[in-house]
Formats: sequence, structure tokens, C-alpha cells
Amino acid sequence: MLKVGMIGAGFVAGFHAKSLQSVRNVRLAGVCAPKGAQQLARTARHEGLGNTKVYSTTEELCKAVDVVAIFAPNFAHLDIMRDIARACENGASLKGIICEKPLARNLEEADVLARMAKALRVPTAYFENQLHMPSLVEARQQLASVEQTMGAVHLARSAEEHGGPHEPWFWDPTQQGGGVCCDMGCHSIAVGMYMLTPSDKPPDYLEPISVTAEMALLKWGKEPWIGRLKERGVDYSVTPAEDYSLVTIEFKDPETGVVSIAQATNSWMYDAPGLRLLMEAVGPGYSYEVNSLKSPADMFISDAAAAAVGDSELALEKSQATRGALILQHNEPSLYGYIDEWRNAAAAFEKGKDAMLNFEYGRMVTMLIMAAYMAHEKKQTIDLTNPKTLRELESYVPLIQQGKGAEVLLGAS
Repeated sequence: MLKVGMIGAGFVAGFHAKSLQSVRNVRLAGVCAPKGAQQLARTARHEGLGNTKVYSTTEELCKAVDVVAIFAPNFAHLDIMRDIARACENGASLKGIICEKPLARNLEEADVLARMAKALRVPTAYFENQLHMPSLVEARQQLASVEQTMGAVHLARSAEEHGGPHEPWFWDPTQQGGGVCCDMGCHSIAVGMYMLTPSDKPPDYLEPISVTAEMALLKWGKEPWIGRLKERGVDYSVTPAEDYSLVTIEFKDPETGVVSIAQATNSWMYDAPGLRLLMEAVGPGYSYEVNSLKSPADMFISDAAAAAVGDSELALEKSQATRGALILQHNEPSLYGYIDEWRNAAAAFEKGKDAMLNFEYGRMVTMLIMAAYMAHEKKQTIDLTNPKTLRELESYVPLIQQGKGAEVLLGAS
């Protein structure tokens, strides 16, 4: 039985705890967080995930578990990793370290995280759930023989959109690392690259050649939305971040030289039933699509009955309505790939190996995100085959991440 400890007890930790109900031979042994730990532990015990205990320090948690998962806000990842390293130096014996996306706010932080994990010689898992979505994986498996005959996908489009994040820190670009491109672009960029990758190759097989990007503040810099953010303690008139991004990445197959393109579109202004994940892959003579808002189930709530609705997100993450025709997804952890990413990581850690996606992969995704911000700032295509550009990215911190988004965002007030 693999004992897991979670650092963080917010929304994503709760989602992962729910996912663990469907993962064999894993129990949630501990939680460490400045707030919410007691509630998460109680819920875990109630759901049969084990005798989940609350620990006051990262070191105490690490010494009590086999695997530790960083589910804390982005700005805390690096400090938590340092605490994990100290715990290992002081006797903690870990089989694995997990970090939720994005690995870090910039490439400099990502480099440190990846190097520390390598020095500790502890297997890692970079949690990017969308690559594990059953619908996506099944589509690739169904088309594997077609791909072998006709060739790999040459165009991938991926999108994640909803009406805006949960917690105030997500809106603070200095804490989160940017706006929607950092928050959700990491998903769409990674899954776009995955759809382009030949099915018999590892996820980091393709070589990124160039990046272009367009970002803007289209919704949350205007009233009444900017006023609503101020009520939550975030002032986008001072430190705005992008609520829309379109990133185009050109990749090359290192063996064949064939070039392919991924387009990643992300927004915090999708006023619709709720969170939408949309993936389209176009290959020579074939294609497939995944749309998370297509469900075999739906429901209707009248105006008269809407007052009885306790939590609209019980039906769909980021749901923005409590009445009318509503989409129902009965198992979101499975739909979005959380369960299968846990199964992959647990199996790998038991064998002493990295998960399918490790910290080095997370570092590469961070590099592509930074290249997107640089492309937007410079208003030019970023050449990732240029050694000078790669060196520049190592220490690059986007203006938006610095809190200077008003200088580079269309529509910023």
C-alpha cells in the first residue's frame, strides 16, 4: 500500500483526493497545509482513503509517507521542494515526488526544481492530467494503425476555457506566474504536443522549433468584471494579467524532419455551462476530437427550483449557472484524466521509476510557456533553435509576471 502525503488542501488537492477513491493500493496518509488540512483529512477518512492525519511541517509529513505531492500555490513550489530536500537529508525515504502543473512560474525556478529532484535521486511525476484523459488516450489507440500507415498528426488544436479561477492568488500574476497562459496554457501546450507525437514515441520526443503568441485582457479589465475582482482583493487596474492567449508552436520530428503545428487557446472569459476542454487532431486522412462538454447526461432546473441548488459545481467544474438546461458529468476525475495519472504515477513509483511525465518534462513545458510570453512581449516569432534565445529564456521573467502587465496587454486600463 503506497502512502501518499499532500502538501496543500485547496481545490486541486480535494479533486485529487476524490480521484484516489478509484486508485488501488494507494491511501492518503497525511496532509500538510496552512488552512483546510483538517477538513481534507476528515473527508479522506470518511471516504475510506485511510487514517489520514494532519502534519504541521513538511518534514514530518515526508517521514510518514512514501510519496509526497505538491498541491500548493505556484509561488510556494520552490520553497516546498527545498523543505522536501531537507527532509530527505534528515532521514525521510521517499519513493516519489509529485508536483501539480505548472512546475514553476518561470524557467529559472523550474531548473532548480528539476535539479533538486535529480540530486535527491527520487522518482518524480509532473501532474498534467489532460494527457491521461481516457477519451484522448482511446482515440490515439484506436487510430494507432492508421497513424503507422498514413503518418502522425500534423495539426493539433487544444483549448481550455472557463469563466475564471477559484482563489484570489490565481489572479495575481506575481504569485501565479502570469495569467491564463501560465494557469491553463501549460495544459493546452502539453496536450497539443502530445497529440502531435507519434504513438510509439515518448511525450518529449518532438523538438520545438518556434513559438508565436497573442495575449490580451479582454473581459476582466472592464466593468463590471474589474470591480468584482477588486471585491476579491485583486486590482487589475494596477497589476493586470491576460485573460486570453493564443499560442502557436512549431515542432519537428527529429528522425524524419517532418514539421507539425500545435495551437493552444486559453481564456478566463468563457461564459458558458462551465469548464470546456476541446482537443482536435488532424492527420493525413484522419482526425479526432475531444470535447468535455459533450455528455450523455443533462438536467433541467427551473427558476422556481433554483433556490434549492446548493453548489452548481457538483454537476460540472466552473459551472456558471444554477438553472436552465445544465450539463452533467458524473465522473469528472476520470473525464479529465486525474485517476489515470495517479495510476500511472503509483505504478511507476513502486518500480522505482519516474512517471510518464517527470519534472524534466514539466521544465520543458515551462520553457514553452516562457517562450510564449516572450513572443507576445517582443511581437515576434521566438526561434527555439537559436542558442542565444535559449540562454535568454533561462533567466527571463515576463513583464506580466513582474506585475507590469499594463505595458503589454491590449485592453488593459
